[in-house]
Amino acid sequence: MMKNKNIGFGITGSFCTFHRILPVMEELAKENQVYPVLSPAAREWDTRFFKASEFRAAVEGICQRGSITTVVQAEPIGPKKMFDIMVIAPCTGNTLAKLAHGIADGPVTMAAKSHLRNGRPVVIALSTNDGLSGAAENIGRLLGRKHYYFVPFRQDDWEKKPSSLVAEFGLIPETVKAA
Repeated sequence: MMKNKNIGFGITGSFCTFHRILPVMEELAKENQVYPVLSPAAREWDTRFFKASEFRAAVEGICQRGSITTVVQAEPIGPKKMFDIMVIAPCTGNTLAKLAHGIADGPVTMAAKSHLRNGRPVVIALSTNDGLSGAAENIGRLLGRKHYYFVPFRQDDWEKKPSSLVAEFGLIPETVKAA
C-alpha cells in the first residue's frame, strides 16, 4: 500500500458501481490524502442507487474534504502539482472517449489533463456497457499512451450485456501502487 501520497479520485456516472468504490476510497484514505473530483453526473443526479447529496456526503466524509466539482477548480491541479497519482473510478465510456481525444470539458477530464502535464500516472477503472464495441477503440488508444494505467477489467455480464466491461475495483489500490 502507498503511504502519504496525494491521490486525486475522479468519479464519473456509472452509478451502479458507486457502492464498489466507496470501500476503495476508505482504504486509500487510511494512509493517504484523497481528493474527490466529481463529474456533474456524479455530483447532481439522483438515481436508484444513490441520492446525489447522500453520495457526495459519503465521499466527502471518507476524504475529509470537499469535492472538486468545476473545471475552474480542477485546472490548477497540474500547475500546483497537487496529486502524485490520479484515479478515475468508475470511468465511463464517455469519459474514456474524452480522455482518448484530449477533451477536457468537465472537472474529471480537466483534472486528468492538468495532472498529466507533469507526466504523473492516471489509473483508469472502467465501467462501460460498450467496452467491446464503441469504446474499444478508445481503450486501445489509452492503453498505448504513457502515464495511463488500467485496473484489470473483465466482461460484466456476457449473456445480458455482451459488450460491457467492468474493472475489478478491489484491485485499484494494487494498481495505484504499481503505477
